[in-house]
Amino acid sequence: MTNVEAGVMDQELRSFESALLALDRQAVEARLDRLLERTDRIAAVEGLVIPILESVGERWERGELALSQVYMCGRLCERAVDRILPPADPRRSDQPPTAIAVLEDHHLLGKRMVYSALRARGFEVKDYGRRTVASLTEAVETDAIEVLMVSVLMLPSALRVRDLRQRLDELPRPPHLIVGGAPFLFDDELAAAVGADAVGRNSADGISLLAAYCDAAGRDGASGGSGGNGASGGSEPAPHTGRQI
Repeated sequence: MTNVEAGVMDQELRSFESALLALDRQAVEARLDRLLERTDRIAAVEGLVIPILESVGERWERGELALSQVYMCGRLCERAVDRILPPADPRRSDQPPTAIAVLEDHHLLGKRMVYSALRARGFEVKDYGRRTVASLTEAVETDAIEVLMVSVLMLPSALRVRDLRQRLDELPRPPHLIVGGAPFLFDDELAAAVGADAVGRNSADGISLLAAYCDAAGRDGASGGSGGNGASGGSEPAPHTGRQI
């Protein structure tokens, strides 16, 4: 990329972020359409949407943005990506069956943010909402889920992941279990203690961990993704029954 091209792309990024933070859906879609005039859809998502989502997340961590702004940005990006890369698009066809849920908790915003970020990246993800251990295990078995993401806010819910892990291990094909939420941020050993395969600190980690799983399994990592261990802050606890990315 030449200096001129880099400058144009930087301008596109700033313009897209401004439209996103202004919650201007038409401007967001117009800027994405303008980029599509000179690149393909996957490159547009990879080069514009993902960097801005990461920037928005970093600004929230620095206290520059409200959580509600991060959420709405994710929703707008999700809708924009669905418009240019609909669920029926063949680029989404070879992804592992993936689902996300809140386990026995009443706080859904964190899960919603991760879900929107994954959708904006081009991943197809089932949203199970709030579930109990029993209902989540049943849904995983019914839908043949290969990757399960679980979000919690309170410690009692985090500890219930151990019971979920035991129930999942009774299935013919236990899923790869990725966990996230405040309790796992405060205790680095908690994820391993409850039997998780990986833990993410934020939405970007969720994307990286799922992309890394796809890479390791030889599946489609949506609009690209991290290779190796997929770490951008996310991590893998001690191996659980050999299922680690």
